Amino acid sequence: MMTMGETWGSLGSAMATIMFVWTMYKNYFPPELNGQIIRYSQKIKSFIHPYIQITIPEYQGDGFERSKAYIAIERYLDKNSSKQARRLKANVVQDFESVVLSMEDHEEVTDEYKSIKLWWSSSQDIPNRQSISFYPREDEKRYFMLTFHKRHREFITKNYLKHVLDEGKDIAVRERQRKLYTNNKSENWYGYKRSMWSHVVFKHPATFGTLAMEPKKKQEIMDDLITFSKAEEYYAKVGKAWKRGYLLYGPPGTGKSTMIAAMANLLKYDVYDLELTAVKDNTELRKLLIDTSSKSIIVIEDIDCSLDLTGQREKKKEQKDDKNENKDPAKTEMMKQMEENKSSQVTLSGLLNFIDGLWSACGEERLIVFTTNHVEKLDPALIRRGRMDRHIELSYCGFEAFKELAKIYLSIESHYLFAQVGLLLEETNMTPADVAENLMPKSTAEGADFCLERLIKALEQAKEDARLKVEEEAKVKAEKEEKLRANKEEDEKEKGKQDTTVDEVKNT
Repeated sequence: MMTMGETWGSLGSAMATIMFVWTMYKNYFPPELNGQIIRYSQKIKSFIHPYIQITIPEYQGDGFERSKAYIAIERYLDKNSSKQARRLKANVVQDFESVVLSMEDHEEVTDEYKSIKLWWSSSQDIPNRQSISFYPREDEKRYFMLTFHKRHREFITKNYLKHVLDEGKDIAVRERQRKLYTNNKSENWYGYKRSMWSHVVFKHPATFGTLAMEPKKKQEIMDDLITFSKAEEYYAKVGKAWKRGYLLYGPPGTGKSTMIAAMANLLKYDVYDLELTAVKDNTELRKLLIDTSSKSIIVIEDIDCSLDLTGQREKKKEQKDDKNENKDPAKTEMMKQMEENKSSQVTLSGLLNFIDGLWSACGEERLIVFTTNHVEKLDPALIRRGRMDRHIELSYCGFEAFKELAKIYLSIESHYLFAQVGLLLEETNMTPADVAENLMPKSTAEGADFCLERLIKALEQAKEDARLKVEEEAKVKAEKEEKLRANKEEDEKEKGKQDTTVDEVKNT
């Protein structure tokens, strides 16, 4: 049975044959008759074949990458393919966790949009000649063909196709196998299989539901993220690139990396973990940015430790130059080249352009996240509003965060020991990671009472350790002050002896 597209294609071929025959013999007819034949043939063709066909090939341009439009249409048609097509292809995605069905070649499905009926067919061109190729696309050229009535031409090209592409992209994002990327050194960037980024499947279990944080603050962050993900028109309206910066700061163990994982799981974004020390210079940094995808989070962890971004590098270089001043010139030059080759030349200016310069608008719907344990060390220009739009402090565990952890790890929302835990949390500093470790049952025999008592003991020990540390620091400080005082007295006595000797010499 012929499909809709094949039927109209056959009719079109028949008309083309008639026109070809007429072209061969048209010289035997008067010019005025030829004109009438042309007009009538066009009317007959329009009457017999009042449909328009649009072809979307799988590969475009240089043919090295599948067309994004083709991929989006493929995902859009999946929902119709499984219900209508008789022959289907099964693709396993999500690390063997789900199967996506799509129509096989030369199948056809129908679609309806705003009461307009359309036909989609999947086809494949196979060359007549045999060839050996490293690239399958040279031998098999697949494409989708859309067929619709010509009276809907303007509406289909302006509205329907945009609807299909947008819906296909959304489906791909919802069902894609999300990845965690890290950047490679530039030596691995070139060749047919260039690899600026290496990746693994991102399957971190953290969510905002399992995050130890004060509920109100947690909800504010979630609302901000969701609002950002739906704000494409707003960002276009105000003339800003569709991106947002987050600065996560606080002591080690307070959940900065876990917060990033929760963000990615909430928005279903990929994560790009950017290691600045592996980036040679500002140009490479821009290339890495261009090679990231939309709907992603670009992360620079411990940014205060990643590079010297506030002029310290130049000071260190000057110090090294001073040390090498009196050494062999040839050896000094060799050491200098080795140092330049192994160290990153990314500057503060280059990083600022990466965040919100012209190149930052090369993608859309992206979060840029910095983490640091020492926010006071960062250059103010790096973290000002507009670059890091939201500053989130992740501090030591408070009582509200503890209750969230107790709900997660012990499945309880109240207990008679909660009050004692709350008092101890106010008197000492313990990270959410340490609190969670004490709350986690080590065996099935350990109930809520046992885990809470263990946490109380740990808090009391931490309190005692903090007290001893303060006393030790005070003792060391007192000893230093006593030593300074003794040295000062000794210096004064020595100076007095010297003055007496000078006076005796003068009198003599």
